[in-house]
Amino acid sequence: MNRDKGPLDGLRVLDFSTLLPGPYATMLLADMGAEVLRIESPARPDMLRGLPPMVGGGKAVSAAHASINRNKRSLALDLKNPGAKEIVRRLLGDYDIVIEQFRPEVMDKLGFGYKSLCQIRPDIIYCSITGYGQNGPFKQRAGHDINYLALSGLASYSGRRRSGPSLSGTQIADLAGGSHHAVMAILAAVYQRLQTGNGCEIDISMTDCAFSLNTLCGASALTVGRSPQMEMELLNGGSYYDYYRTADDRYLAVGSLEPQFAETLFRRIGHPQWVNRVLEDDQQERLKEDIAGVVRKRTLEEWAEAFADCDACVEPVLSFNEAADSRLMQERQMLCTATTSQGDRLRQVNTPFRFEGVKNRQHKAGASLGEHSRSVLQSLGFSSGEIEQIYAQGIIV
Repeated sequence: MNRDKGPLDGLRVLDFSTLLPGPYATMLLADMGAEVLRIESPARPDMLRGLPPMVGGGKAVSAAHASINRNKRSLALDLKNPGAKEIVRRLLGDYDIVIEQFRPEVMDKLGFGYKSLCQIRPDIIYCSITGYGQNGPFKQRAGHDINYLALSGLASYSGRRRSGPSLSGTQIADLAGGSHHAVMAILAAVYQRLQTGNGCEIDISMTDCAFSLNTLCGASALTVGRSPQMEMELLNGGSYYDYYRTADDRYLAVGSLEPQFAETLFRRIGHPQWVNRVLEDDQQERLKEDIAGVVRKRTLEEWAEAFADCDACVEPVLSFNEAADSRLMQERQMLCTATTSQGDRLRQVNTPFRFEGVKNRQHKAGASLGEHSRSVLQSLGFSSGEIEQIYAQGIIV
């Protein structure tokens, strides 16, 4: 592997997506060495560009956009302009992977659907990310992460009985669903193309992906016919595997399920005899109350010190900034620096991938709208006169 280029060097991706699922997927591909060109609307810029806080010097940019769209180039192209077709046609001579995130049939109407593009590039890999898929009764329905989680069944047993379903701190269906599954499917299609020479069309439904994440509880539910319930399962609050409030209103994460970890847990909190209650179903609620009563007597720092030198699957719940500054994330190189086109250096969350012990820690921040439009046209063989005419016609900016 070339350490300077990354394992996906040679893959070239046209990214027609906006906001989070598609851009995060292409960020992962770009972080691994793929060349990603974003095709952005000059009339309807990606809303993520305006998401505060804004960072940088003279030309401030959205911190989120600069991170999620790092290591990519930007071509501002009006897909509704008839002149856009020739530009995309030429791009397909170099780029053979497409990601788009419009509702079904939108790209077909624009002339850039799979059937149209595979006429130009028969081996194209075309990945569509939508809320509900390319077919089915909800294919044209609007939705967000919360809706996909609701319809997948995940939300029904994620939360507390007293308060109901709980929102996650991150977008599970968008990221663990849409983004990650899109990357996996694309790389599988690349491998298939190496064997057969054929491209393919990939249909990623974020609701389908979220539903597939029901793997453990879903297996049980399909077997016994009972749906999982809030605070009734082993890992969702139905056992002492849970979060406990400390004296300073912080939280301690207790995951001491295995016997050896349970023994250490109860010994460290001063009640070794409680280990005999962990397998008794009718004792779980009372056991949790007893653990909570002990944990709330000491601060988070005191508990962290008490469990620092042992294996008990007990850890402090850190804030994001505490996690970022922790020895764990520092030594795992989970922070990086990205440089904007203005020369500003931005601190960002790094890629989790490490190949041959190496992780890239220097990135290019997300590009400004149309930052690479002219250079892309030049690379496609358009003459100076043609480029000026394309600008004059408003096809690109």
